[in-house]
Amino acid sequence: MAPCRLDVLFLLALVAMTTAEPPGCKIRITSRGLEMLRAETQRFVEEELGNMTMPNLEGKDGRFQYTIKEIKITELNLTNADLRFQPSFGLLFEVHNSSIALTFERNILYWFFHDVGTINASAEGVNINTAVQLTKDEWGRLKISNVTCDAAVSKMRAKFTGTLGRVYEFLATFLTTAMRFLLNQQICPALNHAGLVLINRLLDTMPVRSKVDDFVGIDYSLLNDPVVSAGSLDLEFRGMYYDLQNENDTIRNYAVYPVIREYDRMVYLALSEYFFDSGFYAYYKAKVFQMLIAKDKMPKDLEMLLRTTYFGTIMMLNPALVDAPLSLELKVTSAPRTTIKTSGASVSVTASMIVMLHPPDKPPMQLSSMTMEGKLTAKVAMKGKRLAVHMDLRRFKIYSNQSALESLALIPLQGPLKTMLQLSVVPILNDRTKRGVQIPLPEGMDFIEEVVEYHNGFIVIGANLHFTKGLREVIERNSQVSDNSTIF
Repeated sequence: MAPCRLDVLFLLALVAMTTAEPPGCKIRITSRGLEMLRAETQRFVEEELGNMTMPNLEGKDGRFQYTIKEIKITELNLTNADLRFQPSFGLLFEVHNSSIALTFERNILYWFFHDVGTINASAEGVNINTAVQLTKDEWGRLKISNVTCDAAVSKMRAKFTGTLGRVYEFLATFLTTAMRFLLNQQICPALNHAGLVLINRLLDTMPVRSKVDDFVGIDYSLLNDPVVSAGSLDLEFRGMYYDLQNENDTIRNYAVYPVIREYDRMVYLALSEYFFDSGFYAYYKAKVFQMLIAKDKMPKDLEMLLRTTYFGTIMMLNPALVDAPLSLELKVTSAPRTTIKTSGASVSVTASMIVMLHPPDKPPMQLSSMTMEGKLTAKVAMKGKRLAVHMDLRRFKIYSNQSALESLALIPLQGPLKTMLQLSVVPILNDRTKRGVQIPLPEGMDFIEEVVEYHNGFIVIGANLHFTKGLREVIERNSQVSDNSTIF
């Protein structure tokens, strides 16, 4: 029975592996990228700790009574801060042997003496260990789901001012002990709030399911929890376009799994053929790939060539229509398909081309129906955090849907039609694709110094990161947007 059970378990595991949905988009943050994030994270933590609201503190020891209030942090010196990956969990932010300077007001009663004044204090040997767990929420969004924190202040010093400052120097132990206890109690709640609330607001700026234009949207939902190793953080997204009018009409992902092997740059973006194919399918279903070339849009030399080619057909229909206007209807008959190889990327397109004659005050008349097969080269580039594609028509052929003899007669049209497509149709496509689509990065973070590599079935873009906005600015801006949305 045991071997049979092992066979069943093996088959189940094999089925699970083969049916798992591969990502259309994958992002890797490396240790180099994390090093850049460290400085921004340290600045953010310093701001959070500097803005901590400290409660008043009261205590009594024999004849000695004290009240500490109006506690203000005046300086933070997080000199030994580090941010690194914590495998299978998330990120770990550590601070060692740092210091915090603060002031507070004292109110002291000792026997019959009463004194008030300001105390300048410093916390030394400040150690903070904060780990944040990164997961996928129910909507497929990247979230911080848990924060573990351990903070300790090993030493506290205080300097008294006021009329009896020197007298109470010997009582500093009571106050510094109380103050150290208070700091230990306040640091972790402040950092927990920063992670679970504020940083999650930053992650909310990453697109999950959003509108690209008036026709299609894109789904960047995470397929699984982030994969964290000692040297990288990998995020696997669905990376699928969809028609806004029919969001459930999509194609299945049979593309190869995009693999990122590099660690040299700060960030890597991998896109499979499915990422692009789903976009072409969505636009095809949205009926974007249709065009009527007539009147002023029809190049004069092409019109003359069409009129010459179909002169006999027009004469047979009605000689009086020899000067009637002509039009060319172009319609993609199936969703274009992408092919990515080490030599580059290309897009294959099949379309119908119908030549129509427009007699005055009469319905249009079809002169010919042709099939066009074209191949376009596609070059991928990044602009900030928008992915853009530039296409160029390389191969083109047409043949008649009616007879082989007519296909031979269409040979003279090959060159002019290719030129027309290159000058009239392809620029329209590039005008749409050059606007680009946002990749799943938080607001205020852009790609720079990109390098595109083509592999069999996918592309990999390696880049460095550049902050256009600070974490605080993005969080506060997104907080205002969230507050406004809840009002209405």
